[in-house]
Amino acid sequence: MTSMPQTDSATSTSSTPPIPRARPWAVVLIACAGQFLVVLDVSVVNVALPSMRSELGLSAFGLQWVLNAYAIAFAGFMLLGGRASDLYGRKAMFLLGLGLFTAASVAGGLAQEGWQLVAARAVQGLGAAVLAPATLTLVTGAVPAGAARTRAIGTWTAVGAAGGAAGGFVGGVLVDLLSWRWVLLINVPVGVLVLVGALLWLRESRADAGRRLDLPGAVLVTAGLATLAYGIVQTEEAGWAAPATLLTLLGGLALLVLFVVVEARTAEPLMPLKIFRTRAVTAANVSILLCGSTSFGMWFFMTNYAQSVLAYTPLQAGLALVPSSLSVIVGSKAAPHLMPAVGARNLAVLGALIAAAGFAWQSALTADGTFLGTILGPGILMMAGIGLATTPLAALATSSASPGDAGLVSGLVNTSRTMGGALGLAILSTVAAAATPTAAPSGAPDPSSLVPGYAMAFRVSTAVLVAAAVLMFLWLPKAARRGSPEATMPR
Repeated sequence: MTSMPQTDSATSTSSTPPIPRARPWAVVLIACAGQFLVVLDVSVVNVALPSMRSELGLSAFGLQWVLNAYAIAFAGFMLLGGRASDLYGRKAMFLLGLGLFTAASVAGGLAQEGWQLVAARAVQGLGAAVLAPATLTLVTGAVPAGAARTRAIGTWTAVGAAGGAAGGFVGGVLVDLLSWRWVLLINVPVGVLVLVGALLWLRESRADAGRRLDLPGAVLVTAGLATLAYGIVQTEEAGWAAPATLLTLLGGLALLVLFVVVEARTAEPLMPLKIFRTRAVTAANVSILLCGSTSFGMWFFMTNYAQSVLAYTPLQAGLALVPSSLSVIVGSKAAPHLMPAVGARNLAVLGALIAAAGFAWQSALTADGTFLGTILGPGILMMAGIGLATTPLAALATSSASPGDAGLVSGLVNTSRTMGGALGLAILSTVAAAATPTAAPSGAPDPSSLVPGYAMAFRVSTAVLVAAAVLMFLWLPKAARRGSPEATMPR
C-alpha cells in the first residue's frame, strides 16, 4: 500500500510558495497528543465525581450524565467526523475538533451549575468525535506504508491506551492537590500547545475534495449511534429489561438498519458498504470492539476494587495502576517488532490470550488481596496483552482502506473501540451487580460483599477474550495481501 496522497490546498494559488512537507515525527507527535487528550477525558473525571456532586449540587442522575454526555456525543458523531476529515481536510478537522474540545474544557471547568457542566461535557464529546478520526488518519498519511507506519500506529495505540489508563491517576492527583475543576482545565494549556503545533507543522490533506457529504446518511448514523449509546449507558440505572431501555436500544438499532438501507441506495454514501467486503476491515473492527469491551471494564473494576475493597485513596489507586498503564504502552510498542516474525493475525491472537490469562488471574481476587497478587501481576498481563492485540488489529484495518476512505476507516476503528467499551462496561456492571450479595437492611454494607461481583465480571471478560482469540484466528486473513502490514514489513 502506498502512502496516502497529500493535497496541499495552498498549491492552487501560484503566488503562494509551497509549504515544506512536515517531518513525520512531528505529525505523529501532534496526532498522538490529540488522541491522548480525548481518551483521557473518558475516564479522568471518575475520581472527581464526588467533589462535583457536593459543589454543584448534582443528583445521582445528573452525576451519571457528566460521564454519559461525553460518551454519547463521542460515539455518536465519530463516523461523521471520520468522513468529514476525508472531505474537508484532516488538518482542518483536527483543528476544529481540538478547538471545540479545548473551549468546552474551559466552560466545564468554570461551570457554576450542574447543567452547564453536562452541556460542556457533551460539546467536549463532539469535539473529540471530530478530532479522534483525524488523529489516526494523520498518522497513516504521514508515514509510508510498511514497518515505519506499523510502528507509528503502535505509538498511536499506546498513547490512546495510556490516556484511558492514566485517567484515574491524573484525576486523583489533580483533585487531591488542586480541585475537581482542574480535571477539565488541565486540557486548556495542553490543548493550546497542541493547536499551535498543529498550525505550524501539519499540512492539509484530503480525499475526494469535490464530493458532497451524504446528509441523510450522516443524520441516520449519528442518531442511531447516539441513541444506541444512550440506551447502553442508562442500563446502569434502569436495567436491561426496562421498557425505556429496550425501546431506546431497539430504536437505535432500527436507525442503524435504516442507515444501511439508505447507504446501499446512495450514489455517494457516507459509508460505502463495500469497505465491509474487505475481510481485514470487518474482522479487525469486530475484534477491536470485543477487546475494548473488556479493557474499559478492567480500569473501572480495578479502580473500584482498590478504593472500595482495599481502602486505597484515589491517588493510591491511581499509583497502583501505573504499572498496568506502562505495560499497555510496552505491549503496543513491542507489537510492530514482533509482527514480522509472528504475523499480524497470530500476534493479535496471542495478545488476546495473554490478556485472557491476566483476567483469569484477576478473577481470583479476594477481600484481603495484596498489591502484588491482585493488582500488579494480573494488571500487567491484562494490559500488555491488550496492547499486543490492538496494534496489529488497527494496522490491518487501516492498511486495507483506500486513501479516499482512510478517515472513515479511522473513525470506524475509534467507534468500534468506544462502543465496545460502553457496551462492555454496561454488561459487566450488570453481571457484577447480579453476582453481588444483597446487603442486609441494617448496617453499612461490607466492602468484601463487592468481591464476588467483581470476580464474576473478570471471569466473563476472560471468556470474551478467549472467544475473540478464536474469532481472530478463524476470520482475520492469515496471509496479508501485498501492501498490508505483514506483506510490507521486512522479515
